[in-house]
Amino acid sequence: MAFLDLVKQRYSCRSYQEKSVEQKKLDYVMECVRFAPSAVNKQPWMFRMVKNEVDKAKLQECYNREWFATAPMYIICSILHDEEWVRSDGKHHGDIDIAIAVEHLCLAATEQGLATCWVCNFDAEKCKQFFGLGDNEEPAVLIPIGYAADEPKEKKRKEIGEICK
Repeated sequence: MAFLDLVKQRYSCRSYQEKSVEQKKLDYVMECVRFAPSAVNKQPWMFRMVKNEVDKAKLQECYNREWFATAPMYIICSILHDEEWVRSDGKHHGDIDIAIAVEHLCLAATEQGLATCWVCNFDAEKCKQFFGLGDNEEPAVLIPIGYAADEPKEKKRKEIGEICK
């Protein structure tokens, strides 16, 4: 599949089938994540697979939305602040690095016929407590992943002249 076609196919899924994600597909997606670029190749991230019902219920407490609960599994995508590169002016790049890696995850999942959605509006502190994350680990993004039960809506995008000068 051409990259532009893949990018156009990816969307924020908000309804999932009960079908489990095959380990082979999950392994492929995470291998794509492993090769995501990061500042100075620090790879300051951790990805936690949330599959069992007890942990899924905990994560659903961190983001209590009906649609979110339909996902068969989740991935907690965290920044490891003690590993991130810091530019000479003090700018930390962990947030940029995790964003690159998460989009690799979402695009690889799409290629495998899976659906995802970026979730950033969740209770990060509760997530840290529930999953025993260290002081230097920040859960930045939750990714529900599975087979879509909905259809993508038309993406409204700015025209190229509005974003390029």
